[in-house]
Amino acid sequence: MIAYLSGKLLEKHANTVIVDVGGVGYEVSIPLSTFYELGDLGSEVSLRIYTHVREDAIQLFGFKTLRERDLYLRLISVQGIGARSGITMLSGMSADEIILAIRTDDLARLTSIPGVGRKTAERLVIELRDKVGELVPGGAAALDDAAKGMAPTDDIFEDALSALVNLGYQRPLAEKALKQAAQEGVELSVQKLLRRALQILAK
Repeated sequence: MIAYLSGKLLEKHANTVIVDVGGVGYEVSIPLSTFYELGDLGSEVSLRIYTHVREDAIQLFGFKTLRERDLYLRLISVQGIGARSGITMLSGMSADEIILAIRTDDLARLTSIPGVGRKTAERLVIELRDKVGELVPGGAAALDDAAKGMAPTDDIFEDALSALVNLGYQRPLAEKALKQAAQEGVELSVQKLLRRALQILAK
């Protein structure tokens, strides 16, 4: 069972990386939250790993922090959340946002994540409300402090646009969705712009 990988970043994409560990390349699926924490190609990278074993394949899922991996393991313990959909959840929302939505019974926010229906959102709240509290350093109040706005930058917009294009969206449509998200007053971080843009594109 692989639980940790440390090596050189050989390839990186919005949803997968290849890590060179002593000459062996491991392909690892990652959420967008981890993608934006990675360095340049050739740089050293360390990932916490969840090894998903199926009859026909062994898949590695990687996370930059132990906290993200712990949240992921809790998410996939809920019926209706598979290994892939857990990654989608962490790509559509930050760990703090998911934890806050579960703790505050915010079903609308949870169902805004692609692939999460109302019944699954209800199960997430019922089964995890008391289990995710320990993942919040400083308690729920700390989440409110972390949710302060930040100034928009061209880099943030370009990073979000690049991620959408890598996910298969046409550039003009992606640009339009991101501009709409920014005009709605979404906090201008890459993750939040992406999340709202994905919601707009899904309509």
